[in-house]
Amino acid sequence: MKLLKIFLLGIFLFTVGFTQAQSVAAFTTKPVISGYSIGDEATDFKLKNIDGKMVSLSDYKSAKGFIVIFTCNHCPYAKKYEERIVALDKMYKSKGYPVIAVNPNDPAVQPEDGFEEMKQRAKEKGFTFPYLVDEGQKIYPQYGATKTPHVFLLNKEKGRNIVKYIGAIDNNYEDASDVSEFYVQDAVNSLLKGEKIKTEKTVAIGCTIKVKKK
Repeated sequence: MKLLKIFLLGIFLFTVGFTQAQSVAAFTTKPVISGYSIGDEATDFKLKNIDGKMVSLSDYKSAKGFIVIFTCNHCPYAKKYEERIVALDKMYKSKGYPVIAVNPNDPAVQPEDGFEEMKQRAKEKGFTFPYLVDEGQKIYPQYGATKTPHVFLLNKEKGRNIVKYIGAIDNNYEDASDVSEFYVQDAVNSLLKGEKIKTEKTVAIGCTIKVKKK
């Protein structure tokens, strides 16, 4: 009888300890932001452009899709890609796939990414595309962007914006003249030809997104 009591007490203590461990884990684990996968429908948004006007994907009635790029002013990687982003817009806007750039960073954390600084940078570098502010930082987590720059290629299908490519612009951020894999360019060309995209996902190389401090 004594052994049975000890056995039951052991089970009770184990159960209480396990439950408490689960409760602690629930409070200490940070929420996981998974973002989009290939084939998901991307949300539209309404964000302020550097000209002060609000911009949505639905504004582009004749677009076949979008090259959405989360980027910013200050990041050395983003700076390396600025001319290539302009080139992508010039190459594909007339074919139905304009670049939509979104700055996801909190300017309180990185002042170089403030609204006035964005206007100045766009003017200096000759941006040919909207350069939007993710005020409140609500859009980039939905997409799952983690870096600047981070590309999400969308294709319009039956009124929905479907994610077709996620990742880097190409495979050489340092030297545009030495690129051997043009990920975004190849993906858009495949969409234009009605072909399957060979490389649908790559690892975005860049700076971490600067999140509002709590």
